Amino acid sequence: MRELPPGAALHPWNRGFAWRGPASRLRALTPAQAEQFDRDGYVVLDGALAKRDVADVVAEIDAFDAQTEAFLRTQPESRFMILESGAITFSIHLVARSALLRRFASAPLFADLCHDLVGDDVHLYWDQAVYKKPEKPRRFPWHQDNGYAYVEPQQYLTCWIALTDATEENGCPWIAPGVHRFGTLRHRYVEPLGFECFADPPKRVAAPVAAGGVVVFSSLTPHLTGPNATPDVRKAYIVQYAPAGARKLVGDPDAGPPASTEACEHPDRQYPVLQGGAPVTTPETPARA
Repeated sequence: MRELPPGAALHPWNRGFAWRGPASRLRALTPAQAEQFDRDGYVVLDGALAKRDVADVVAEIDAFDAQTEAFLRTQPESRFMILESGAITFSIHLVARSALLRRFASAPLFADLCHDLVGDDVHLYWDQAVYKKPEKPRRFPWHQDNGYAYVEPQQYLTCWIALTDATEENGCPWIAPGVHRFGTLRHRYVEPLGFECFADPPKRVAAPVAAGGVVVFSSLTPHLTGPNATPDVRKAYIVQYAPAGARKLVGDPDAGPPASTEACEHPDRQYPVLQGGAPVTTPETPARA
């Protein structure tokens, strides 16, 4: 793609961005998969995880989602920010509360993907479960992950793990291929859906994936998930990985340069996964787990 989608614009802090391609020696991806990621900004890994591992993760996260739902039911209109009971729930920073998920996020698959697509020194940046409920179908708008919190380097990695089958009917990811190469776009907040970088790209591709599969995409890849029009909950767990030394930029983009930066080094949840190209032994279980 040589032109931005209609209605899209570069983020004011996005100056001189240059896309970095995959590693020359691959551990997790095939050459064809790496080429697709480089070209389109994503790749789907079907059957990447064992069924038993997925079942363990689901059982662990279901308990956290129940807590999130209980909290939302205490809020006005059962909503808090973009979370809404019966529509969509987010349970964040689970690695800081679960030994099982802490180990899972450092599994060899993710360490190898980090090597292939991020670099030799990589930290976990973010983790969250996203459950799309059937009671109130809702789409999620076109956005880049780096549009929610602007991180430098802009280019980090998202692994969207299907805990149940993700289909076009229940809200699988959709991708706008090729746009990642422009870097971070300007986003605006759309009530009550979240941040949006454009209304509709000229090309979109569905990325359905069965339970145990992973949609791997860049923090710069515009994507959305559609509404859940089925009677069942669509469950996903997202883990993200950034280069060591990454920093979040803080300030008003329309007012000028960032006012400050924050290191992405929270010890409970932003710990090393890869150092010098070697996987890091699973960190100690957090005290609250």
